[in-house]
Amino acid sequence: MLIAGTVPVTDMPLIFGRVEKEGKKLRVDGHYLPCTQGTMAMVSAALATTCHLGLEPPRVLLAGDIGTGKGSRLIYQYLIEHIEELAPRVLALHYCLPIVTLMQKLYTAVEKCHPRPMLIADAGSMYAAKAAGVAPHFDIFTPDPSEMAFLADPEAVHPAYISRHLFEDAFARVPELIKRAYANGGAAKCLLVKGAVDYIVKDGVIVDEIKEPDVPQMECIGGTGDTITGMVTAFTYAELELEQAASISAKANRAAGQRANPTPATSVAEIIDQLPGVFRENLCSWSGICTR
Repeated sequence: MLIAGTVPVTDMPLIFGRVEKEGKKLRVDGHYLPCTQGTMAMVSAALATTCHLGLEPPRVLLAGDIGTGKGSRLIYQYLIEHIEELAPRVLALHYCLPIVTLMQKLYTAVEKCHPRPMLIADAGSMYAAKAAGVAPHFDIFTPDPSEMAFLADPEAVHPAYISRHLFEDAFARVPELIKRAYANGGAAKCLLVKGAVDYIVKDGVIVDEIKEPDVPQMECIGGTGDTITGMVTAFTYAELELEQAASISAKANRAAGQRANPTPATSVAEIIDQLPGVFRENLCSWSGICTR
């Protein structure tokens, strides 16, 4: 499993390696990074999941980027040049500047891999995949309702340019936006649309809706969507079916939030800390995975 994304750290170089947890921080290639929202929340949730399943920890490719695009370009270029030799079974792309030409080159490089990795995208990488016209070739996207409006808009190349009629009431129109996204070639094979209701979609058909437990306090905690993407990546690596990996991840995220009894001041790390307990109590009944 390979997770690639940027972190908001000035002048952090491109780093690559296995991720380990040491205390409250994650260590990669000699660098210590906090478990905050964004790529590191995703990585931390993926690590918690692989640890529970007894799988090897994720490999990660990271670079600092505070909006200049420098770190994003380093990540794209490294993957373009080395993806065949890295040979990941699952490649998850997260926070990167959506540079369309580089995403097109990366997809061309991925197509040369044998076997081809499972492709997962969220955030900027998802925007790039849609804008580059390769969304249908990805296995899983994990958008929120406003990002669903972007995926449904055939003209938009970035969420900032969504047609107003699609963006308005996006949270109430998710099923309609899902249909539009598939009709316009803006969706991956499987979608996990994160929101008050989590929609699991396969090939344009909603196969599951997850509403409970309802923990509205999680909405204002940064990183609680990134944790879902991290779990999806790990469960896909564990060879679950796409829709099952998505469904379990959405359920586990809600259950972890409920166990954490969060307030707006709760950190995403505190919610991730609840995942091992959630898995011990529920994973067997949710998935049939009853042993490592």
